[in-house]
Amino acid sequence: MQLLPGPVRRFAAWCAVILLASGVVYVAIRLCVEFRTAVTPALLALLGTALLRPLHRRLVRAHVQRSLAAGLTCVAVLAVVGGAVYIVVSALIQTGDQIIASLRHAAKGVADHFGAAGTSLDDLASNARDLLGKFGGTAASGVVSGISVVGEMIAMSVLALLLVFFFLRDSDRAVGTVRALAPPGGADMVEAMARRAFGAVEGFMRGTTLIALIDAVCITVGLLILRVPGAVGLGALVFVGAYIPYLGAFISGAVAVLVALADRGFVIALWALGVVLAVQVLEGHVLQPMIQSRTVQMHPAVILLALTAGASVAGILGMLLAVPLTAAAFGIVHELQGRYGAAAGSGPTAGPAPSSGPADS
Repeated sequence: MQLLPGPVRRFAAWCAVILLASGVVYVAIRLCVEFRTAVTPALLALLGTALLRPLHRRLVRAHVQRSLAAGLTCVAVLAVVGGAVYIVVSALIQTGDQIIASLRHAAKGVADHFGAAGTSLDDLASNARDLLGKFGGTAASGVVSGISVVGEMIAMSVLALLLVFFFLRDSDRAVGTVRALAPPGGADMVEAMARRAFGAVEGFMRGTTLIALIDAVCITVGLLILRVPGAVGLGALVFVGAYIPYLGAFISGAVAVLVALADRGFVIALWALGVVLAVQVLEGHVLQPMIQSRTVQMHPAVILLALTAGASVAGILGMLLAVPLTAAAFGIVHELQGRYGAAAGSGPTAGPAPSSGPADS
């Protein structure tokens, strides 16, 4: 190694560090994929804890016992989520037939306009019935697998809710646990990185939830004014899609415009497109800078790469978790930069500084 020039040795050292870090990250991702039934509820519980911790903290400050405060917080979450699901399902049941009929009418109009032989809606329906008759066994197995997937999702949701309860109840012990698991001499740095990472996730979750709520309310009001069927359900789709930056807003907005086009015509679809674009401009130029100004700011290219990586690893769930986990990683990087950058920037001084009092605490 001494025969190599200094720049080559530094380059080789950086390559070794990058390969080692990449190997550790790859092994960690593979382990998370293998144990996803346990890792996924834990990650969702951390996100839920980051979102609900302010409410739990206020209850504790109001002299509510910690376990009771955690239980009340979880009950409040169940009430809000259950009420939202009930409203969305009721809206979809009431307007679902109308939406489907309008979409069928639009599809028939497109087929008649282009005049494609053998592509009428009746032919498609009859072909679908024939295929269902031929492959009934496959459909039945698909239903069984679908039921198993739903059961797995319910089990993971229950486990995540229980973990949220324990994380909230024992949050006062988190710092002690982190310091106990830290290597000797590095407890302060590990605690600072953990606080920075969790603070980034907490800020992201609170800011994104508030922005998603404002977007959903504005788009729902706009669709109700335009008398687009299923406006409440489409607003709920906008709320959920807001947790996937850029892509979620595009998909939910496109669905709203297509429903407006199918049921209300081209002019109303243009108005719906205007409402969606106005809300997106409001989010990008007003809500994001105001609400998330104190959280970890990431370049849009980094967000898109994180979404792509999350989708390749875990599909839609990976896309939901990619951005908050990336925000946590950025928080850790910023903490390390602040510590080692300050240490490197201090450098040697010309002489000892005069003592002016006790050291900073």
